Amino acid sequence: MTFKKDFKQQMVPEWEKHYMDYQGLKTILKEIKSSNKVKDNNNHLHHGSNNQGNEGIEDKIIDVKTLENDVDGSKKIHETNLNEEKGEADARFFEKLDEELNKVNVFYKEEVEAVQHEATLLSKQVETLVALRVKVKTPNPGLQQEDSMVSTEVDHVEQTNRSTRHEDGASSNYERRDPKEILENVKIDNALQSPISSIKNVFTDSNDSELSFNEEELRKVEKQLRLVFVEFYQKLLHLKDYSFMNLSAFSKIMNKYEKSAPRGSSTAYMRVVDNSYLGTSDEVNFLLEKVESTFIRNFTHSNHKKGRKLLRPKNKRERHSITFFTGFFSGCFVALLVATILRIISQHLMKKKAGTFYMENIFPLYSLFGYITLHMLMYAANTYFWRRYRINYPFLFGIRHGTELDHKDVFLLTAGHAVIAVLCFLINLQLEMNQTDRSYKTATELVPLSLIVLAILITFCPFNIIYRSSRFFFIRSLFRCICAPLFPVSLSDFFLADQLTSQFQSFRSFVLYICYYGLGEHSRRQNKCRSHGIYNVLYFTVGIIPYWFRLAQCMRQLYDERDIDHAINGSKYLSTIVAMVIRTTFETKKGMRWKVLALISSGVAISMNTYWDIVKDWSLLQRHSKNRYLRDKLIVSHKSVYYIAMVVNVVLRLSWMQLVLELDWRPLHKVAISTFISCLEIIRRGIWNFFRLENEQLNNVGNYRAFKSVPHPFSYNDDDDNDDKNE
Repeated sequence: MTFKKDFKQQMVPEWEKHYMDYQGLKTILKEIKSSNKVKDNNNHLHHGSNNQGNEGIEDKIIDVKTLENDVDGSKKIHETNLNEEKGEADARFFEKLDEELNKVNVFYKEEVEAVQHEATLLSKQVETLVALRVKVKTPNPGLQQEDSMVSTEVDHVEQTNRSTRHEDGASSNYERRDPKEILENVKIDNALQSPISSIKNVFTDSNDSELSFNEEELRKVEKQLRLVFVEFYQKLLHLKDYSFMNLSAFSKIMNKYEKSAPRGSSTAYMRVVDNSYLGTSDEVNFLLEKVESTFIRNFTHSNHKKGRKLLRPKNKRERHSITFFTGFFSGCFVALLVATILRIISQHLMKKKAGTFYMENIFPLYSLFGYITLHMLMYAANTYFWRRYRINYPFLFGIRHGTELDHKDVFLLTAGHAVIAVLCFLINLQLEMNQTDRSYKTATELVPLSLIVLAILITFCPFNIIYRSSRFFFIRSLFRCICAPLFPVSLSDFFLADQLTSQFQSFRSFVLYICYYGLGEHSRRQNKCRSHGIYNVLYFTVGIIPYWFRLAQCMRQLYDERDIDHAINGSKYLSTIVAMVIRTTFETKKGMRWKVLALISSGVAISMNTYWDIVKDWSLLQRHSKNRYLRDKLIVSHKSVYYIAMVVNVVLRLSWMQLVLELDWRPLHKVAISTFISCLEIIRRGIWNFFRLENEQLNNVGNYRAFKSVPHPFSYNDDDDNDDKNE
């Protein structure tokens, strides 16, 4: 791999524009090389002389000055002057080189100062944790023996605090404090509380922020603070890599300059780079050592191997088994799908009365799994293109490092899910067509039910199999969607809720399961679900449930952020709910009046949703953009992709109107048409996903947020007072 590719790959995506512009400098080098094809022989001999006295030559060629133009000298401006008459390209090269060195130094210094401040806050958290441990382990102050056992731990933390504070320039006359004094005016902010406990807090007057000094409280605090340490350590590692990669980039580009225009200036300029803040600062290494030692001492009982394993990133290894089983399941799926189609054709199923029964009852039961399979396939494509275009989706979604699923993992799950679904459908079809023995009737009806039970059991399986961390992340996000008004809304929450809005037909298929098995329709083999009042109520309400999730989330975001855009976004989902209710009424009651109302309400909902998709979620159609009708910053280099995506989004949105117009598409069955349109909506959502997260990535890059922020477990009343005074 070339250095250019490695440099690009090692970049933190959110910091990309703060790295040295290696490609831009290489472009100028090409100009220098082309302008120096014809050289003076004497000049060539002069630069090709032996290394003796080389340093003097370097000093004559360039003169690099370090200037301070800021009041506190935090920004050092490096300026290079060419002492010899050189070409315009040489002057531009060193001018840009100075700009890049200044840019990198300023950004690196700002980030180092930020982590130093964070380290000071973290040391205070550790001090409070140790004091809490002392209080929990020795609730009786008279137990001197237990107190002496933990006093060593307190001393260790105090020593670390003194070192960190000294590094930050704070006062070093730090005296040991009594644990009771430390815990005064301290409250617990438990960000890792379970959803159940969060709901209890809403409906009770209990104040869990008060310290109760029990083992369970201590365990939760330790877990949260352990995550804080891990994320902070990852940030320090990224800063260390940032310094190393930029220093390497300056060295590489100067070596290339020597080859393109051999003037002996590489050593002179690299001396300046090495003496800059980027090359001399050792604060990050110091903090890495302190964080590692503090973490090992306080969270792994001085087990260095275990501590380093927890702190250092766990890069996912490429497993050949994933590739093998993906290919195996894909082949099985194709074979089973062909067998199913041949079975239907050979039995002339669609021309029989039994075929009509299948399309209206059995087929919707299995179409639920078809929708899920298609959605998973689209998500696999999303993860592939997100990774290809360096969209940091694990960070944006808040997924723990090393547990995210890439496109191969998702495609493996998709293929496995599809194989099980098609296999069950083929078994059901085979049993149904077996006219010689009707004893298979009960088994036939239980196949779809067994399939959905299996899917639920796998999803909620507590054992560490089949990507448990991802399954639990999905369950937590789903729970937060259901309880939308009770939780602050994160990207993963509303992103999942948006996926559910494209699965409204799956919700209705689930209602059919309730009717078919809960109301006994499977035993009578009759299509009389609509004669049950409870079915009609569920059919009306279940389709609007995912839209309610998003509406509730928008209202919560409006409450938290006071941004009117969330109210407008909520009105979009409210209009969709109204359109769904009117359209469902039209399906059951018919009539021209209901059809007109359904057309009007659906048209309004489609217009609002389409506008929001393109203008707000994708930030396209910007009038003053340098990219016509797009936005200023684009990740995909081919602009036509954005224009095509906008047109496709509009067309697929309009396809929803077919469910209202009820155009006759013979010989297709009505259920098949509904299924096809639902699949188009899932495909539209998959396209939306890529551009929605691309826009989120660009907004996030603008804020330079490259790391997951885990709240500290302890808050201090004196800090609140200070904040009030500052305000």
